[in-house]
Amino acid sequence: MRMVDLIVKKRQGQALSAAEIAWMIQAYTEGALPDYQMSAMMMAICFAGMNAEETAALTDAMTHSGTVLDVSSVGAQVADKHSTGGVADTTTLAVVPIVASCGVTMGKMSGRGLGHTGGTLDKLEAISGFSVDVAPQRFLALLRENGLAIVGQNEALAPADKKLYALRDVTGTVDSLPLIASSIMSKKLAAGADIIVLDVKVGSGAFMKTPEDAAALAKTMVEIGVHLGKKTAALITDMNQPLGSCIGNALDVREAIEILQGKHQDSDLFAICKRLSAQLIRLGGKAEEEREAERMVLDAIASGRALQKLATMIQAQGGDAHVCQDTSRLPSAERIIPVLSQQAGYIAKMDTQSIGTCAQLLGAGREKLGDKIDPAVGIVMKKRVGDFVRTGDVLAEFHVNEQNMLQEAMRRFLAAFAYSKKPVDPPKLVYGLVDEQGLHDE
Repeated sequence: MRMVDLIVKKRQGQALSAAEIAWMIQAYTEGALPDYQMSAMMMAICFAGMNAEETAALTDAMTHSGTVLDVSSVGAQVADKHSTGGVADTTTLAVVPIVASCGVTMGKMSGRGLGHTGGTLDKLEAISGFSVDVAPQRFLALLRENGLAIVGQNEALAPADKKLYALRDVTGTVDSLPLIASSIMSKKLAAGADIIVLDVKVGSGAFMKTPEDAAALAKTMVEIGVHLGKKTAALITDMNQPLGSCIGNALDVREAIEILQGKHQDSDLFAICKRLSAQLIRLGGKAEEEREAERMVLDAIASGRALQKLATMIQAQGGDAHVCQDTSRLPSAERIIPVLSQQAGYIAKMDTQSIGTCAQLLGAGREKLGDKIDPAVGIVMKKRVGDFVRTGDVLAEFHVNEQNMLQEAMRRFLAAFAYSKKPVDPPKLVYGLVDEQGLHDE
C-alpha cells in the first residue's frame, strides 16, 4: 500500500477498508510513515468524516497498536467508566466502589488533570500513601482479590493514540468526531474492559458545547463498543455549572467520601453517580432494569458496603484508609477566603471552564503534564444556577496556600457569573441515554 493513495481516497470521500486502516496505524506507530503524511490523513478525515465501520476499524487498529490487557484471569467481566471531562466531576471516586460493592468488578485506568479539568489520579494521590503506579499483573490481582482498582494508564496500551493525539493537537484536527471517539475508546478497549459506561459532558465546562454534538459523540462511541462486542452505554450530562461543590484534589476526595457516607443525596453530583452506577450494575447483569439497579445503589450506600469498598481499595494500594471515617486526614489549605457576590440577582449562567481555570490558578491544576499541583487548594462552591443572591453573599470559598495568583483567580471567578432580574430554571441535568438501541431523550 501507499499512504498517498489512501490520503487521496479519503480526501475524495471514499471509505477506507479495515485492512487499509490497520496498515496505516501500524506503519505510523512503528515510525514508517512521516508526520506530514499522517497529518494530511487526519485533515482529510476532518473534512470527509468516517462511517461507522471505518471508525470501528480505526479504534480496533489503535487498540491493537500495543499491548491489550487480558483480563480473563479475573474470572469475571470487568467494567470501566469514562467521563469526557468537566469541573467538580468526582463521580469515579464514588461510582467505582458503589458498583464493586454490588458485585460488578470495576477496573479503571485513569489519567491526570490538565487545564481546567481535574484528574482522578491527582485526586487519589491526595490520600497519603496511595499508589497509582501499579503493574498490569498487580492490577489484575487487585481485581481478583477486591473487585476494584483505579490505576495509572499503562504506556504500553494504545501507543498509536498517544502519537496521533500529539499530532492532532498541533495540526488543528482535535475536534473531529471519529478521531475523538477512537481516541477515547481505544484506551478503554486496550485496558480489557468488557463493559463500558461513558459520561459525555455538554456545556460551558465541556469539550462538547451543544447537546447535539454530545449526542453525536455518545452515539459514535457506543456504536464502536457494540461493534467490537462490548456492552456499552453513554449518559449525556450537563456541565454548564460545576457538577459537585468541590473543585480541587483533596476537596474532591472529601466530597466523594461524603457521598459514600450517605450525604448530599439531593445534589446533582449524587444524582449522576446514581445514574452511572445503575447503568454499570445493569450491564453487569446484577439488575434487569435501571430502577432496580438504583435501589441497589441506595442500599450499598445505606449499608456502608460502598464506603468499605473504597477503604479496601485505598488500603490495597498503599493509602491511608482511615480517611473514609475522618476526612480531616486529607491535606488542607492554610487559608479559606470567601468570594462575595458583587451584585444581586438570580444566577443565570456560569462559565464553568473559567471556574475550573480559577482552581488551576490557585494551584489545583496544571498547564502542562509534569507541572506540580497542590492537593490542598481549590474552590468550594456555595451557589448554583437559579439561586438568588444578594450583594455580599458568599458565592464560593477559595482554599489557598500560595497567593501570587489569588487576585487574578478572584477576578476571573466573579466574571464567570451572569445574573438575571427574573427567576431562572437550573439547567437540565441529564439530556439522554445512548445504548445499543440508540438515543433515548430525557
